[in-house]
Amino acid sequence: MVKVSPIDLFPAIAKTQKLYVPDGSQCSGMELHKPFKEWKADKNAPCEKVRTPKDFFFPQTENLMAFKREGKTIEVIDTREEKEDFVIFGVRACDVRSFAILDKVFLADPVDTYYKNRREHATVISWACSPEWMRETCFCQTFGIDCADPEGDVAAWFDGSFFYLEAKTEKGEMLLDRIKDVLIACDEEPVWDLKTAIYTAKKELPLAGLTTDGFTPEKMMEYFNSEKWGELSEACLGCGSCTFVCPTCQCYDIRDFDTGHGIKRFRCWDSCMYSDFTKMAHGNPRVSQLERFRQRFMHKLVYFPANNEGEFGCVGCGRCLSKCPISMNIVKVMKALKEGDNR
Repeated sequence: MVKVSPIDLFPAIAKTQKLYVPDGSQCSGMELHKPFKEWKADKNAPCEKVRTPKDFFFPQTENLMAFKREGKTIEVIDTREEKEDFVIFGVRACDVRSFAILDKVFLADPVDTYYKNRREHATVISWACSPEWMRETCFCQTFGIDCADPEGDVAAWFDGSFFYLEAKTEKGEMLLDRIKDVLIACDEEPVWDLKTAIYTAKKELPLAGLTTDGFTPEKMMEYFNSEKWGELSEACLGCGSCTFVCPTCQCYDIRDFDTGHGIKRFRCWDSCMYSDFTKMAHGNPRVSQLERFRQRFMHKLVYFPANNEGEFGCVGCGRCLSKCPISMNIVKVMKALKEGDNR
């Protein structure tokens, strides 16, 4: 265990590679969607309120390739660029776990080389939650995530004066070795005090008792055929807000754009809540909002874990709870399916 003051930490990292932090210059209230920006001295001290950094690895829009045609000849242009090493600081425990979920999708055969390139060049420094930052919509513990001891290449805790750092991976050890001149060896007692406060606060959260009990592959058809989907989905607007703030949603569309002097093929985030999602020549396999609504939550709670050794497709970050305009979310679905509570 080592400690370091913020005044020393960020310049030291930024000297070795690009450093991205939650942008403190825009930080106010308890907003969950503040962006990550490259750290610049005296411009953007890190903020605790943060949106998901998913787009570092899976951008909202991304060019895949380009085409040029001259006569009957078509040239395919690889638009990928080799990424330089970079550090993301301040990633929450729930978001760090989301990377592992995305890895199961994009790093499985066939490997998504665009995603893989970014993941290999990134070093993730997680930041343990604090009691002051926790929201009533948080429920990461439901999925076995420890917000007091987050995963990542390096885990960080802050006591108001110092950051306490612990390397979790070889990549994390390499980073700490590069900045060793500013680090001070210390014991773990201050971190244990911080963890104790976090665990105490977490027990008081409204969703502290929420569990995934019952969401097993054996229950798949029972839940799929449940009569509760009609009532649950009745008010859904199909706006896709829940999918666009979700750190684990990975659906995308691929399109071609004529620039006037060539074609660019790009991909962009998509949502299973949209009526044209997976639409094919013969039509859409899920024609009603009920079917689309059911698909989203069945995938998170049943389909994904059934195919990924029990790993759920949700990390309990609570963003969909805070952003849904009709206050429908995965927690209400879980409770309704398990307990018959449609409220």
